Amino acid sequence: METQSFLIRETEFNDYEYFARWETDPDVTRYLSFDEDRTYEDVTTEALYNKLSNDKLDFTIVSRDSGSPVGRIYISRIDRHSDSLDITKFYIGDTSLWGKGVAREIMNELLEYCFTFLHMERVTLDYYTGNKRATALYESLGFKGEGVARNATKKDGRYYDLHLMSMLRAEFFGEKN
Repeated sequence: METQSFLIRETEFNDYEYFARWETDPDVTRYLSFDEDRTYEDVTTEALYNKLSNDKLDFTIVSRDSGSPVGRIYISRIDRHSDSLDITKFYIGDTSLWGKGVAREIMNELLEYCFTFLHMERVTLDYYTGNKRATALYESLGFKGEGVARNATKKDGRYYDLHLMSMLRAEFFGEKN
């Protein structure tokens, strides 16, 4: 996958170093379910385990200008029978890119990939309550709210609620025309 400014490619082993750095940065993980004591070994073990699964995909977002990774996408619960999947992790780890439309650019390309290339009917995601930037982005892209999953995730021993959202194929293509 590619946009004007970014490449989205399958994750490579060297990318885990970036993920480990980002996934222990309090600014990046404020609204992500990563414990403070997460280590490089935790990141690589989880990622390598996920590569063995047929219902998961892991991507790295790379800047065309610098060639360096700037973020991560992790898709899970790929259900070929129901034609659905979940965007489980999506973040821009390079904080210098925040507020510049990068997440929108990447998410538009990712949705095109999910609905066109993977032939999905339904794409879901969730995010922490209180994450106003995620709310604004996902609603503006056309995701529909499905409710709140109470105490649905745990971070550093504390439970958090998650907003659930989805988009259907017809909604994605209908909003593009």
